Amino acid sequence: MIKRRLGKTGLEVSPLGFGGGPIGFLETQQRQVSQILHTLLDLGVNVIDTAAGYLGSEEAIGRALADRRNEYVLVSKCGDASAPDGPSWSASAITQSIERSLRRLQTDRVDVMLLHSADLATLERGEAVEALCRARDAGKIRFAGYSGDNEAAVYAARLPDVAVIETSINLCDQANIERVLPETLQHDVGVIAKRPLANAAWKDLSQQPGLYGSYAAVYTQRLARMAIDLADLGIDGNVSDAWPTLALRFVLSQPGVHTAIIGTTHPEHARANIAAATKGPLPDATVARLRTAFRQAEQDSGEVWVGQV
Repeated sequence: MIKRRLGKTGLEVSPLGFGGGPIGFLETQQRQVSQILHTLLDLGVNVIDTAAGYLGSEEAIGRALADRRNEYVLVSKCGDASAPDGPSWSASAITQSIERSLRRLQTDRVDVMLLHSADLATLERGEAVEALCRARDAGKIRFAGYSGDNEAAVYAARLPDVAVIETSINLCDQANIERVLPETLQHDVGVIAKRPLANAAWKDLSQQPGLYGSYAAVYTQRLARMAIDLADLGIDGNVSDAWPTLALRFVLSQPGVHTAIIGTTHPEHARANIAAATKGPLPDATVARLRTAFRQAEQDSGEVWVGQV
């Protein structure tokens, strides 16, 4: 896969990355995790994203890929939900979380460590970012960053020590395209797009596995309001991968997005995601129509559709 420069980190990343949430939350068997991850690496995907709070995800990735550590860019997250000890977002809690992640991932460094959904007030206090910087200076992480949305992500993108932002961008979640991406472009911050497939919002909620039934509800409602007609876009809606391909290509068409992470528990889905990513950006006219559909549906709803945390 053709690599993209992850902003000022200088890291070269594949446009498609692996999101490690589902393998933890859905308790995927280790054998299956290993098969998926080795398939992705063999086919050129080199971004592996996880978090301390993803219920076994870090451990599974460490067991699967410890012997291939130099082949991928490792991203993890720390913060409130994963704090082993001490007050939430304190330097001690973050430091301990990083140490624990290193053990779980069976590595001596994480390439990018993100503060996991810290609110704006936490970022403004500065202690959490400073803790990441100390870990960076000690060689435990290479780059510090932030995972979140809306005004907190805008603020984080302006901080000199923040090199990467992970934020929600998809067909049903376009607020960060207008609010966050201009800041990341201005400050040369690397961008990881999370939820690029909008939690498969085109599916009926009853078809969503486990906790994703409720997790996908907002996007499902938004997509229904957007009333996107695939035929009007020149897309055959009977093709099984029509929606996920459109969704991923839409995200990768946004200036300033360097990689989009997709979590999957099936090797065949991993291959399909790679095929979609290699098709490249959508035509400008198609992107414009999808942007207009979002804005019109938001206006008609009478609500402000902020980025989903």
